[in-house]
Amino acid sequence: MTDPRLPDPRPAGRWQLFGIALAYVGLWVVGMVLLVLLVLAVSLLVIWIGLPLLLAFLASLRWFARLHRRLAGRVLGQPILDPYAPLPPGGLFVRLRIRLTDRATWRDLAWLFEVLTLGFALQLTALLSFPFLPIGWWGSPLLLRLDAGITRLLLSAQDEPLHQRIEALESSRQDSVDHSAAELRRIERDLHDGAQAQLVALGMNLGLAKELVDRDPAAATELIAEAQQSSSTALAELRSLVRGIHPPVLADRGLAGAVEALALAHPRPVDPDIALGGRPPAPVESAVYFAVAELLTNCAKHASAQHAWVWIRHDDGMLTAMVGDDGVGGAQPTAEGGLAGVQRRLAAFDGTLSVASPLGGGTIVTIKVPCVLRVSTAA
Repeated sequence: MTDPRLPDPRPAGRWQLFGIALAYVGLWVVGMVLLVLLVLAVSLLVIWIGLPLLLAFLASLRWFARLHRRLAGRVLGQPILDPYAPLPPGGLFVRLRIRLTDRATWRDLAWLFEVLTLGFALQLTALLSFPFLPIGWWGSPLLLRLDAGITRLLLSAQDEPLHQRIEALESSRQDSVDHSAAELRRIERDLHDGAQAQLVALGMNLGLAKELVDRDPAAATELIAEAQQSSSTALAELRSLVRGIHPPVLADRGLAGAVEALALAHPRPVDPDIALGGRPPAPVESAVYFAVAELLTNCAKHASAQHAWVWIRHDDGMLTAMVGDDGVGGAQPTAEGGLAGVQRRLAAFDGTLSVASPLGGGTIVTIKVPCVLRVSTAA
């Protein structure tokens, strides 16, 4: 899931790079104004007016650096996160102290001198080279990406990979919470509309049978028979519900046996090829099982496939499952589609899903989930 506040994750095209180069050259004037403001604020520190000027410069510098982060992220196709410490409420001296003790402020200051000298030289050269072939076709984008790389080096958070990891975990956690809430609502609805209704009818029939057992034994016998049928129906629905939560075959036979059972029950021929030296953790096992089940269902419903196969292995701490078919191809994950649901389910375990589905060439979906297999020691 992409944060709308971050730049477009796709690298800018050549004409977009030309516009960015123009923006860079225009921003150079703003940078020079900031530099003049810095000199003025430092010069006036001996009197009180220098303090608010310095604070205004630091706030403007952050805005200026943040704008360049967005442009550099657009050039590189990779968002550059803000590295600043949170700014607590307070007066002039509190805000000034927080900004001056933040290491990111001093990195911004060093970058300001770089962007007004070397950075501007790269940006201006890239802009002037754009109209000339082949320099403008190859050289200008290269110069802009070099400049953006320097900006990322100087302005990105020192622990940016950690920040990105935290964002990914927060996103997958929210998806897991949403999925769990949806599953709970589904279970509640199924219980209310299915087994609960059958049990209520069972209780009513048994109550009526109790009243009629002396006056009309035949009617009581008929009600008891209906109650028996209701109990059988309720039991079947409860078993179906349990299979949807955690299939007994998965608990009894593990992932290999459960996927083989899916293959046998599939309306089209499915060749399972599974070799595992143990069992994944139960949550991972369940997620991969339901992912494979969803993908096999897609083979029958959407791909018009005549044949499918499942390949599962575990190597170097990574569980890999591949599901392929000989269908029409053209499968693409959509926001509300089944593949996106599988992707969200796997993301909770750092899992990934990739799709190869050329039109007319069948579909291969690859699932990768990091995990450690449990080896049974039972005799």
